[in-house]
Amino acid sequence: MIIKKVFKFFDKFEDNVRGVLSRHPIVYSFIGGVAIILFWRGVWHTADLIPFLNGPISIVLSVLILLATGLFVSFFVGDRIILSGLNRDKKLIEKTEGEIKEEKITLGEVKKELNKIEGTLEAIQKEEKKHHHLGQ
Repeated sequence: MIIKKVFKFFDKFEDNVRGVLSRHPIVYSFIGGVAIILFWRGVWHTADLIPFLNGPISIVLSVLILLATGLFVSFFVGDRIILSGLNRDKKLIEKTEGEIKEEKITLGEVKKELNKIEGTLEAIQKEEKKHHHLGQ
């Protein structure tokens, strides 16, 4: 119960902070960069405290964890690169202005369709809640 409240608090807090910082991308980048470096510094110093975590063991352990979580390829290569290779897409630098605009329009249409689906889903959920409350 308390864990749920803590998660909810930080979820809302994160939304508010992201909303404010997204209007200031340079400040956002700087804060994010510092936080990432401090995180990795903490991980590095903590790993130094564990005697058996030498270089080779660290590599093997990290590769196993990254493979198990599905992050290995995603982090080092990226989903977009893999998908663009599978689809035989051109690199952004090779695309014409028209092709970029066409992709933008297609993405806009997908977004509109998604919004419609979300609206329908919300309406269905409201109806289910309404029927659920009436049935009790």
